[in-house]
Amino acid sequence: ICAIAHVTAKTMPYGDAECRKGSAPNIHDPATRELSVVVPSYNEENRLPVMMDEALDYLEKRQKQDPSFTYEVIVVNDGSKDQTAKVAKEYCKKYGSDKVRVISLEKNRGKGGAVRTGVFSSRGKMILMADADGATKFADIEKVEEGLKNLRPWPEGMAISCGSRAHLEKDSIAKRSYFRTLLMYGFHFLVWFLCVKEIRDTQCGFKLLTREAALQTFSNLHIERWAFDVELLYIAQRLKIPIAEVAVNWTEIEGSKLVPFWSWLQMGRDLLFIRLRYMTGAWKLEAKKCN
Repeated sequence: ICAIAHVTAKTMPYGDAECRKGSAPNIHDPATRELSVVVPSYNEENRLPVMMDEALDYLEKRQKQDPSFTYEVIVVNDGSKDQTAKVAKEYCKKYGSDKVRVISLEKNRGKGGAVRTGVFSSRGKMILMADADGATKFADIEKVEEGLKNLRPWPEGMAISCGSRAHLEKDSIAKRSYFRTLLMYGFHFLVWFLCVKEIRDTQCGFKLLTREAALQTFSNLHIERWAFDVELLYIAQRLKIPIAEVAVNWTEIEGSKLVPFWSWLQMGRDLLFIRLRYMTGAWKLEAKKCN
């Protein structure tokens, strides 16, 4: 298994050279905004408007209260086959392209690949990952911000604050089938056993990173599908980046792209390969320099 993991390991999807091409903003440049919000979107024409309305309403009110607060929302259209890009571009027209940007990928790369693209194009001192379904109340950004502040002093300016649904686990189990509950516990065990031991909920799509932490973690990221969160936190732990886990409000929204059995099977395989590929040296961590 170790040999298969090593031989089949792929290099990173694209490197610093590609990231630096052209005049578009990228993660290597100094920050020019207080906050970047990265929203990966695949076939989200129906759910995206609710999330965007809530997020932009909050961000606009916050900016009026504090004119020094600047932000951008980056919607990454991950090869959608519906009208996701068109819906997102309507927000560009309404709020201006300086506040809302849309990046469209020709082919679907997976949530991890979409988030990575958005992060590499961000301008914020802080970078927030937020799901397009709006399952987490956007105002809970204040909770993850507080979690980030509580980690100070940040080593080399690096810290990560993760939204967590772990406090809701008992209620969610009561609504799930035994099969899905078994899959959930199996996945949690594999995450704990193979990769990340200190974070109870690695999969909540509401994570806040300092710019320096985003550069170091996403520059080393390989997984582009559902298990990318686990590799992200595994890399952070290996680099000794402090991580906070903060309880957030969460509501299950219909329209999930996760197919219970096959998606969990793929994630289980990815978890095993994450551990083996780093252990055998097929994947190596490299420190990146900020400008």
